[in-house]
Amino acid sequence: MLKKLKWKKLLLPLGFILGIYLITVHAFIYHTAKEQPPNEVDYLIVLGARVKGEQMTLALKYRVEAALDYLNENPSTKVIVSGGQGPGEDITEAEAMSRFLLAHGIENERIIKEGSSTTTYENLSYSKQFMEENASVAIVSNDFHLYRASIIAKRLGFQEVHTLPGKTPKIAIFKLWTREYVAVAKTWLVDR
Repeated sequence: MLKKLKWKKLLLPLGFILGIYLITVHAFIYHTAKEQPPNEVDYLIVLGARVKGEQMTLALKYRVEAALDYLNENPSTKVIVSGGQGPGEDITEAEAMSRFLLAHGIENERIIKEGSSTTTYENLSYSKQFMEENASVAIVSNDFHLYRASIIAKRLGFQEVHTLPGKTPKIAIFKLWTREYVAVAKTWLVDR
């Protein structure tokens, strides 16, 4: 009986702390996902997501569609498509995105391919090497992912960081958001 009482006394504060953490992170994620970048940023960086064979997954397609809309409205903006090749991928994520943009009328000269990265940190770090110093950037990803990506970009020394949200596939919302709550904690505590 005494052990049960001790566990309850311990679990209640832990549950409260976890609840506060989830509410706080959700607010940050939600706020960042509602932001829109100004017109004519220097670069978009489209973060990679899984490719099946040579086909973009819905998550990646939503990202590149958001980028396409922005690029069509802002003809001086260049785009860095960022993502390497993982298991089950016949081409790099960058190549898949580049093909989509080219097929939808974006000129080859506006597209820069970064095809080596395998994490959000690498996406941004490797992409930064293609940019001019102090350039403005809008990071393009699914809405749930933008808060963490913007933290990483600022830590990497990007001077002017904006975000551009793509939708999150409805079928994967629970899984992706749940994973993101854990990833944000990792970024706050570990990623530098």
